[in-house]
Amino acid sequence: ALWCLMMSVTPTRGCLLDLPWEDILVPHILCHLPLQQLLSLQRVSKSFQSLIQLYLANMRCFDSSQIGPAIPRAAFVNLLKDNEVLQQLALQNCSDWLTDRELLPVIGQNHHLHQIQLKGCAQLSRHALVAISLSCPNLRQLSLAHCEWVDSLSLRSLADHCKALEVVDLTACRQLKDEAICYLVQKCGRLKSLSLAVNANVGDVAVEETAKCCPELEHLDLTGCLRVKNDSIRVLAEYCPKLRSLKVKHCHNVAESSLSVLRSRGVELDVEPPLQRALVLLQDVVGFAPFINLQI
Repeated sequence: ALWCLMMSVTPTRGCLLDLPWEDILVPHILCHLPLQQLLSLQRVSKSFQSLIQLYLANMRCFDSSQIGPAIPRAAFVNLLKDNEVLQQLALQNCSDWLTDRELLPVIGQNHHLHQIQLKGCAQLSRHALVAISLSCPNLRQLSLAHCEWVDSLSLRSLADHCKALEVVDLTACRQLKDEAICYLVQKCGRLKSLSLAVNANVGDVAVEETAKCCPELEHLDLTGCLRVKNDSIRVLAEYCPKLRSLKVKHCHNVAESSLSVLRSRGVELDVEPPLQRALVLLQDVVGFAPFINLQI
């Protein structure tokens, strides 16, 4: 269908390229095509190559998953070299090729970015996060999951300059401790979603400060945070009335005594109530779910 549209030429109607590029083709046609197909169009002719370059320069969203994780470095640089209007940048799991050298120029020339996804980009350094904080004052969503290069100094820079943040994913950022998280939430009180999962150094101090500083918090992921205890969960229940989901699986020091208040408010929890958990275990052992009369 794309090929037919691309090559449709009649004596009376002309061809696709006769349509206004900036008014019709870029905003109303090319934006609906997968990035992989757009790159293929460049090989059709010089006119199509110029058209696609115009589109790339005006693209608002770039998602590497549309091409595949193994993008050649030179290809990535060429794709975004003229773009200064990006609003969303998704480069998850690009650890095989993405370094500061490729990312920093893109960040430096795009000051309108409000959503950045860098999950699993292991070859970057703290300089990438500092560049983001200095170049993207309107940033609202940032994923740094499994980026172990994130340290307290770079996170402080982010907190100082990106105070509009609403969603932050710091899963498995293992250098971070309570002090760094506290600084972040003190500066970014608009947070609605925060993941601190799989961070062994994060404990009650960070959770309590998050609760007190972020009244708009709706989602908190503490999966595997072994230092988190009941006291901080009670503070969370007290200070975060808008909380909708809490993940505390593998938090062995968090018990039903602190979760029950949240459960009664309808907060989605990733651990089952004690009785239900016992029934599931019993079913696994004996192979059936026993009938229990709970009407005492």
